[in-house]
Amino acid sequence: MEEHVVLSIAGIGALAIACQWFAWWVKLPAILFLLLSGIFVGPVLGLLHPDALFGELLFPFVSLSVAVILFEGSLTLKFSEIAGLERIVRRMVTSGLVVTWAVAALAAYTLLNFPLELALLFGAFIVVTGPTVIVPLLRTVRPTAHVANILRWEGIVIDPIGALLAVLVFEFIISGQGGEALGHTLISFTRIIGVGVVIGILSGQFLGLALRNHWLPEFLHNVATLALVFTVFALSNVVEAEAGLLTVTVMGIRLANMRNVSVEHILDFKESLSVVLISALFIILAARIDFTQLQALGWGALGILAVIQFVARPVKIALATWGSSLRWQERALLAWIGPRGIVAAAVAALFSLRLQAAGYPQAELLVPLTFMVIIGTVVLQSATAGLLARALGVAEPEPRGFLIVGANPVARVIAHALLKRGYNSVLCDTTWANVSAARMHGLTTFYGSAVSEYADRSLDLIGLGRLLALSPQQELNVLAIHRYRREFGDSHLFALQASEAAVNSKQTTPLPAGNVAFGDDVTYERLANALGMGAEIRETALTENFDFDAYHRRHYKKAIPLFAVDPKERLYILTPGYKVKPGPGWTLLSLVEPKEAERLAAETAATEPDADESA
Repeated sequence: MEEHVVLSIAGIGALAIACQWFAWWVKLPAILFLLLSGIFVGPVLGLLHPDALFGELLFPFVSLSVAVILFEGSLTLKFSEIAGLERIVRRMVTSGLVVTWAVAALAAYTLLNFPLELALLFGAFIVVTGPTVIVPLLRTVRPTAHVANILRWEGIVIDPIGALLAVLVFEFIISGQGGEALGHTLISFTRIIGVGVVIGILSGQFLGLALRNHWLPEFLHNVATLALVFTVFALSNVVEAEAGLLTVTVMGIRLANMRNVSVEHILDFKESLSVVLISALFIILAARIDFTQLQALGWGALGILAVIQFVARPVKIALATWGSSLRWQERALLAWIGPRGIVAAAVAALFSLRLQAAGYPQAELLVPLTFMVIIGTVVLQSATAGLLARALGVAEPEPRGFLIVGANPVARVIAHALLKRGYNSVLCDTTWANVSAARMHGLTTFYGSAVSEYADRSLDLIGLGRLLALSPQQELNVLAIHRYRREFGDSHLFALQASEAAVNSKQTTPLPAGNVAFGDDVTYERLANALGMGAEIRETALTENFDFDAYHRRHYKKAIPLFAVDPKERLYILTPGYKVKPGPGWTLLSLVEPKEAERLAAETAATEPDADESA
């Protein structure tokens, strides 16, 4: 018996990792494969029986998992970001959310004869989209920047707001069960809100002060945060039944909006933990689905899916974009893309269990109905959104921008030279001084590690087609090459050697031979020293009389060729052995020593006055 339990839990973990890996490989939301796998090993094959496996621990496991998921989601909700959002996004997460809620609830009430309270709860479940399903879809569809930014911010902001709505609707249902008078129901509801808000704010404030004043050592930050989430969740439920989820949501919001409190490392930890919990949770819950429940839903479930896809979403977008400058093609794509995701499934599973225990027999249908909507929207939109974007003419052309790892002086100079040639870049760095200096020079930045889960969640890759790793840490450059291989393709990944010592050291991970930028003898150390001595990036036009070989002979070791631009304005990164051979009509971008730069400018001015100019 014990071996069977261990084998089942290990199998869930292995299956979860396999689903996450396959989703990464095909660039689709992992939730789709997790749910399908759970259904396959559960009701189809009969290999997994969650109720028998976990027994009475199933309900507490689901409750604590949802608490962590909601806390992690609420950590991304910052009031400063909401205040700065465009009017369209604000409408989408306010009035648009209400429209989706009302239409979905009405559909469940009329098509499936759900009781009004369950219909309202189902409507609250499916108002959310979430970045975990939107971001992989956007990377495949590659819509215009307007559409991509709107969808991305909608997913980030609506996740905790939608979860909070579901919590409040559920609390209202529970507080009014048993036919109690409306006045008593409202009192109970108010008490739940009061307990959740008060304990949530106090606990968030306490944790924020502990982090700000360094009351905890660094290695305890993540574990202490997790323990506090569990504690306040349990405490709130003891003080007032069903107030725990609201408490952890408010706690996360309060912590995210405290001044001088960094939550990025906690968010990264919670993201990792959420991946584990979500993966296991979806497989377990999908394995509990009974096909008789799906049969009980009948054709009405497909009708609800159609209403959500073809009525609720278009009406929401029409309302949110009214009077905006968006073209009708962009509005049409926004009206089509709105897949449901993690929070919808997790909250539906939790509240379904609780409502069944509270005496609502039809509550068992909430999970299969929500899962059907999730699978239906993800499959339908993943298969068609790219075709629709191209047909409407709102898909981005081939991306030509650069994701640059590092915002150090070398990276800033190179990014500035690329910008002058019309190539945008996003510079990623964990050092605020570097990021601040890059922003002062008008460069786009991302404050954080390019290979972190925070970047997976927040880094916008729209318009970026190549990676240029320019960090002085060779291990980071190598890691970036492997991390972005799927996004950009192997031929679009380039990294700079860190130093001569790193090149010759057996302890340092070497860069893949085909991904070395600029040259085998060109290192970050060499470029940084040259810049420190006053070197500049210069542009030089090649001609029949002054070709690349002549340039190389004349300026050998005094100029480092970095990029070449062909007559059609296509930019190439020069690599060891110069696989790309620039010819007449091309332009070279090289880092040139100060005296050599003066000589080059004088020579060029004597022959072709406009051929060389400072970058």
